[in-house]
Amino acid sequence: MLTYSKLSFWEKELFFNDLDATLVGAGLVGYSTAISIKEKYPDKKVLILERGYLPTGASTKNAGFTCFGSPTELLDDLKSISEESIIGLVRKRYDGLNLLKERCEPDKIDYIPCGSNELFTNSEKDLKNYDTCLSKLEYLNQIIENATQIKNNFSIANNTFGFNNINGLIFSKGEGQINTGRMMNQLHKKAVDLGVHILFSTTVNSWEDQGEDVSVETNYGCFRTKKLIIATNGLTKQILPEINLSPARAQVIITKPLSDKPFEGTFHYDEGYFYFRNVGNRVLVGGGRNLDLEGEKTDEIENTDIIMNSLKHLLSDVILPNQNVEIEQQWAGIMGVGTTKEPIVQSISTNVHIGVRLGGMGVALGSLVGQELSELIPFE
Repeated sequence: MLTYSKLSFWEKELFFNDLDATLVGAGLVGYSTAISIKEKYPDKKVLILERGYLPTGASTKNAGFTCFGSPTELLDDLKSISEESIIGLVRKRYDGLNLLKERCEPDKIDYIPCGSNELFTNSEKDLKNYDTCLSKLEYLNQIIENATQIKNNFSIANNTFGFNNINGLIFSKGEGQINTGRMMNQLHKKAVDLGVHILFSTTVNSWEDQGEDVSVETNYGCFRTKKLIIATNGLTKQILPEINLSPARAQVIITKPLSDKPFEGTFHYDEGYFYFRNVGNRVLVGGGRNLDLEGEKTDEIENTDIIMNSLKHLLSDVILPNQNVEIEQQWAGIMGVGTTKEPIVQSISTNVHIGVRLGGMGVALGSLVGQELSELIPFE
């Protein structure tokens, strides 16, 4: 193994000498923080470390929804937090999405402002939820307008998609979809263009804040950095066991290409626990964590029969009824959730800082969390 002690003068000088900031995690928050630091402090030396050969958690595994809150999600949040807090949280999501689109040219991440729909079936629970949402629609629209300036965001929609067993739909015009892989590729390019270095297959095992700088121990040895920033979201308990955060696995399937585009749009179902969209002529379906909430509090990147079967049933019974559809791939990603939906952005010691717990809203919040982290960190 080529440990740090065996590196050449040139390698040490380029990557490790006089490091101003080291990010742990090459996901959306890691890249966004590095970019924000370099935009504010162009001369600072910034390094990102990623334990996998690709981002490990959820940044390249999520469904690619540019969403900020469905009607049932907002109403559920109102049961436990104030209207003012919800407006602030939606504003953060919306501002984060706008910052992401500023950094990644929309056409290069396949951004489509197609809106989204929340589906309500004929089940007793959904009938009740639909009636409640309709009675609160004007109120919910005022919350969204206060947060985003979008007027009349929610409206009643018709089932023009051919979905089965659907009682009603509510359309959200401010949302859309992106290509998650291309998003991360654009962030990678921007970071490299700004002079950020990225090292993959590097695991941070421990660190010690020594006052003037931080000693970081990895699988290749030890190095020093002035600031250390943890951006590992759902995997954070592996290196910070005491943090108020739980991993939450999200499982996904995608079909083989269909003969025609089935529909265009993004959709939420069952209070947001299920979601689906088209990816060109394919259909992507994900979620179902509510079927096994305790079992899905894991950082194991695996699929389970109970959730895979539920996604397939949703596809065959509701989304594409009476069609012969084949599944091409299945995968899982790890989100970070907690007792509150507010992300954790804070200093845990003089030179160690964290930006984690994005609550399943990483696409919306990641860029803004990165910006907030860059403003939190005092550089001399």
